[in-house]
Amino acid sequence: MRRFLLGLCLGVASLPAQRQPFSAERMLELQRISEHQLSPDGSTVAFTVQSVNVEANTKPRQIWLAPLNGGAPRKLTSEGNNWRPRWSPDGKALLFISSRSGSAQVWWMNADGAGARQVTQLSTEADAASWVPGGKRIVFTSEVYPECSTDACNKEKLNAETKSKVKARIYTSLLYRHWDTWRGARRKHIFLMPLEGGAAQDLTPGARDVPPFSLGGGDDYALAPDGNEICFVMNTDPEPATSTNSDLFVVSLTEPGEPRKVVDNPAADAGPVYSPDGRYIAYRAQSRPGFESDRWRLMLLERETGRSTSRTETLDLNVGGYSWAPDSKRIFLILEDRGRANIHMLPISGGASRSVVAGASHMDDPQFTPDGRTMVYAEQSGSSPTELFRASSTGGAPVPLTHLNDAILKDAALPRLEDFWVDAPDRARVQSFLVKPPGFDPAKKYPVLFLIHGGPQGAWGESWSYRWNHQVFASAGFVVVMPNPRGSTGYGQKFTDEVSQDWGGRAYEDIMAVADHVAAQPWADPARFAAAGGSYGGYMVNWMLGHTDRFKAMVSHAGVYDLPSMGGETEELWFTKWEFGGMPWQVPESYARWSPSQHAASFKTPTLVIHGEQDFRVPYGQGLQLFTALKVNQVPSKLLIFPDEGHWILKPQNSVLWYKTFLDWVQEWTRKTDR
Repeated sequence: MRRFLLGLCLGVASLPAQRQPFSAERMLELQRISEHQLSPDGSTVAFTVQSVNVEANTKPRQIWLAPLNGGAPRKLTSEGNNWRPRWSPDGKALLFISSRSGSAQVWWMNADGAGARQVTQLSTEADAASWVPGGKRIVFTSEVYPECSTDACNKEKLNAETKSKVKARIYTSLLYRHWDTWRGARRKHIFLMPLEGGAAQDLTPGARDVPPFSLGGGDDYALAPDGNEICFVMNTDPEPATSTNSDLFVVSLTEPGEPRKVVDNPAADAGPVYSPDGRYIAYRAQSRPGFESDRWRLMLLERETGRSTSRTETLDLNVGGYSWAPDSKRIFLILEDRGRANIHMLPISGGASRSVVAGASHMDDPQFTPDGRTMVYAEQSGSSPTELFRASSTGGAPVPLTHLNDAILKDAALPRLEDFWVDAPDRARVQSFLVKPPGFDPAKKYPVLFLIHGGPQGAWGESWSYRWNHQVFASAGFVVVMPNPRGSTGYGQKFTDEVSQDWGGRAYEDIMAVADHVAAQPWADPARFAAAGGSYGGYMVNWMLGHTDRFKAMVSHAGVYDLPSMGGETEELWFTKWEFGGMPWQVPESYARWSPSQHAASFKTPTLVIHGEQDFRVPYGQGLQLFTALKVNQVPSKLLIFPDEGHWILKPQNSVLWYKTFLDWVQEWTRKTDR
């Protein structure tokens, strides 16, 4: 694959030997850390490391251990694909999911990696396993046929489905496909099973997915500290394609029966976590039904009274992850704030949150030693991939626990992200991140690549990306600018709301204001501006095609092109209905007003169109329509289609081709010429 990467760094000034441009090839060598879990005694962290094998076109994951008080991490597994390590209550064993036997099943091993054995042998496979407190039972999820009560029944139906020569699909309801998968007859359920084997008991029988696709992230289930109850998320609305109404339910683990709803909110509820003393369930909630990007509030459900209260009602920021302190008196929150995500502490007794660990980075999932004095968390930034750290829970300097990527990055030039603010035409303040190429010389003129984020309710931040890596783009010779226009999260809910039913309005004006500011900088060459984006970012590129000719090249990845047809092809209809005020036949003027296809006659900018055939979020017909319009208008253009990818390009060799094609295109049209 090395030959595909030649030329990625063309146009970059020569650098000292100790600091070399960062290529896509170098990026794919990085070890990707996730899923850290602190042992019950607080001495050891288990975590997952994903590596990329470009030649084999695979991304296997393995389980590692790192001592909390220093010492080199060590690899615990090597056979097959292994993920989701979970410590037993006594800390002597790890539960995990492995594919080493040919399918994804629950496995168990000693804390030193010895004695691994398979726990489940289900035809429908298993995932998301956790220990029930006490250590003698486990829970996990499996996608089963709702009418089956035994694995033998599931196996029979699976075999019949596999052997059938007829592959037709028949549906009578919506959400018949999602993201990159057609919906089959099976549904995800939560199961309870003895660790030593035996029949698995279905805790959530029926025709619904439990937990459903999560708007909030995470497992969306939690176990009570006494091991007698499980709380989970379920959406009981008859048409999930138009609903974000997920609620919290509980069911007994001693005498399982009909689930009981404990939170009834017409908008989304997600992420239940029991307090260590069992008094509360913390969870996240939104207040506006049908709006997936409403502000997430931290809620506390008092189990004895059934009363729920918001603990962040006056905080105009999204609550990300959260963890209880061992004393149940404090919750540690991840708050998204102006492109950063830092750790804050909130006392349960009342009062405002305060920052505990802050910095120009993105932090996640704090976990605590039994005495509550030390926490372990994951951290990444725009110039460094994820590593694990420990710090005092009262603040202080963090200490790195892992250095898995130091050797790969020791001679890589990874400039820190800078940020700047501009005024939009309506005086709103718009923030952007900027990364300069290695060896940047302020006396020279550089091409500028503007990256437009997706969502539209998303944001660029001080975080690392493998799919749109700004360091790779900067090392190819560009000043990279990442604006956070209207719709971006982390700047207050009003700022986020102002893109809905206004897709090509204020957000476009914000981006143009950023481009005006950059054009005035002495190092910027306005004659060599390029713009690229994916999903809504692709939409914005398509919109810009019809509204400005200031860019010399465009890249539209999985971009929305024709809003009326998009409204009938996509799957999460709650999104479409909220963003445009209804369906295309209900508010045709809204769809026509903001559809890039209405402005195709004005397209002039050379454009690369990228799409995956398995993309059901933004179906690939949108990319085909765009490419057709460009070609009919005789606009220089190229179409890159991935038959085996969805909304994102995930396979290693496809990723290599994606970066090469992307950079070849923008470099071709931003060279210093008289064009």
